[in-house]
Amino acid sequence: MRWRRAGVSWRRVSTTASAGIEIFPQASWYALRMLNIAGFLAGLRRWLTSGVASAQTSKENAGLAALRVDANAGNASAQFSLGFMYHDGQGVPQDDVEAVSWYRRAADQGDVFAQFSLGYAYTNGEGVPQDDAQAVAWFCKAAEQGEAEAQTSLGNAYHDGRGVPQDDVQAVSWYRQAADQGYARAQFRLGGAYQLGDGVPQDVVEAAAWYRKAADQGDAAAQSMLGYMYHHGEGVPQDDVEAAEWYRRAAEQGHAVAQNNLGFMYDRGLGVPQDDAQAVTWYRKAAEQGYAGAQTNFGYSYSLGRGVPQDDAQAATWFRKAADQGNAVAQFNLGAMHTNGQGVPQDDVEAVSWYLKSAEQGYADAQYNLGVVYHNGQGVPQDDVEAHKWRNLATSRASAADQKRFAESRDALASLMTPQQVADAQQRATDWLAAFEQRN
Repeated sequence: MRWRRAGVSWRRVSTTASAGIEIFPQASWYALRMLNIAGFLAGLRRWLTSGVASAQTSKENAGLAALRVDANAGNASAQFSLGFMYHDGQGVPQDDVEAVSWYRRAADQGDVFAQFSLGYAYTNGEGVPQDDAQAVAWFCKAAEQGEAEAQTSLGNAYHDGRGVPQDDVQAVSWYRQAADQGYARAQFRLGGAYQLGDGVPQDVVEAAAWYRKAADQGDAAAQSMLGYMYHHGEGVPQDDVEAAEWYRRAAEQGHAVAQNNLGFMYDRGLGVPQDDAQAVTWYRKAAEQGYAGAQTNFGYSYSLGRGVPQDDAQAATWFRKAADQGNAVAQFNLGAMHTNGQGVPQDDVEAVSWYLKSAEQGYADAQYNLGVVYHNGQGVPQDDVEAHKWRNLATSRASAADQKRFAESRDALASLMTPQQVADAQQRATDWLAAFEQRN
């Protein structure tokens, strides 16, 4: 039987749930928190950043001099404030080593914000060698004084096993202490723990409740996840209008996953009017931030000319960006473009390399195409045993829409093989699945 070339149509990425849990707070959260808690420093920074006339510069200098006198005299608040100024480069040259020196003096006196700041410095290797154990030690000191960010960071350390043994129960304990204080980032983390059943019994209703608490405070990641919960009907009634609204709130804050998901809602007309131009607008925003799922969807839009002029070269460019990040759908798409010579030179060997990368991640369409190219000898030596192996794997992992077609293709190939060849192919598939499950 003669088999067709692997000119399989491209697939898009459906709505994604999360960009992944961050390990420790980002610098922007940290800086905002420091401004909120250091009232004295906030007043000084207003002097330093106000852009007023030079007559006030002497007042700024006088304020800095007074701050330095107090810090040298042992005032912990002044030491912390001076450390933050060096960290931030406000009124003094930016110098993380000097910042850490002042933080340490204040932290040794029990200043909770300095303790947290030292933990942050060790986490990121700013002014000190990167050291997760030291980070945890300082986070713990601040957390035990009730500092919510430190409690959250300590929870993150336990969640990821950084500086402490991995322990989801301990992670949840620290997240809860911070969440109960109303700290949005901890509420988001606690929602994630309930959604996945990490350290607590899985409970999507409880997960949605914690996401909502954080989302109502404006936390973009929580807003995105709450949109996901509404879209999938997890812990809340299924409601695409509500999903799109939460995605929009997060997307307008620049959250890449939410931007991609909002684009997908416009792409499919889910909770919003179908609008290719709007879909592409949001895909582009997320793609330009480097989000692989959006890069794949943006490339797909170019491949079809939906919301943008049809352009296979642009499609291939965006698929390549996502494929290089390991996105299995983009790897499959790029393989298909090389098979068909669309937007890139026709190259069966290059196509096989991308199909293989995708197939090794368990993507069924790529596995099916490998089954085709091995049977045809396209870019690889002809090998029906390997072809059957990949078609068999594709069938086992296919969507309901594709499973019958994949199974018929596998069985048709088997009719051309000897019983021993089929047995060898089945053993290869079994071995691949065992290795795949061990890796994942």
